[in-house]
Amino acid sequence: MLNKLFLAALVTLTLSAQTKWEIDKGHSNVLFTVTHLIVSEVVGNFKEFAGTFNYTKADFSDATAEFSIDVHSINTDIEKRDAHLKSDDFFNAEKFPKIVFKSKSFKKTGDKSYKITGDLTIRDVTKSVDFDATFGGEVKDPWGNTKSGWKAATTINRLDYKLKWNSLLEAGGAVVGPEVQITFNGEFLKK
Repeated sequence: MLNKLFLAALVTLTLSAQTKWEIDKGHSNVLFTVTHLIVSEVVGNFKEFAGTFNYTKADFSDATAEFSIDVHSINTDIEKRDAHLKSDDFFNAEKFPKIVFKSKSFKKTGDKSYKITGDLTIRDVTKSVDFDATFGGEVKDPWGNTKSGWKAATTINRLDYKLKWNSLLEAGGAVVGPEVQITFNGEFLKK
């Protein structure tokens, strides 16, 4: 009986010690950049996303993060291009409406820098990716809420995720480059 009480108390302490955070969408964004016509870049974003971040250790060594993006919310400021990106040439938003990231590890690489490794799923393809992340710190806002800031970036090859549409230029090269830079600027609210 004493062992059961001790175990119950330990589970309660562990659960209460976990710090849980939820994304503050009003102060966060998900951006992407891709080369266009070899000579310039197109930048876009996703307007709808959700995410959580949890940990018990101050060094984030046991942290977990989950993030989902609504593909239908893609925005490049040109409706025709956005519609093309939602089509089967790229994301196929009707069949695969979400992009999902689930972390597997947080590794400290510097004073406030981390490598976050996890599974990124786009369309029906899941691949392991590394985000280089910077922890901006924690602060109380004017309303008494505790906020945490993170910036994370990675580069993926869109062809690996079946985002295969392209057209070749007369002078050589592709209309849309294969590499896509993804940048997440996140402000989290402590729950």
